[in-house]
Amino acid sequence: MELKEIQMRLRECISASGVAQKEIARGIGVSAQTVSKYMKKDVFPALDTFAKLCAFLDVKSDYILGIGEY
Repeated sequence: MELKEIQMRLRECISASGVAQKEIARGIGVSAQTVSKYMKKDVFPALDTFAKLCAFLDVKSDYILGIGEY
């Protein structure tokens, strides 16, 4: 799986959560602008932030990375 596909899955999970980007940002300890970059630009979170994001969204990292099911 290519990085573009991983980023697309991450965007889908953030959107599907129904949680405001500002709230997600507070929950994982980044700025709202950073979450916006995950959504609109080709920016992927650092691994520790990615782990926090998956936990916050209750999504398996394997799914986002394309190695498992949702």
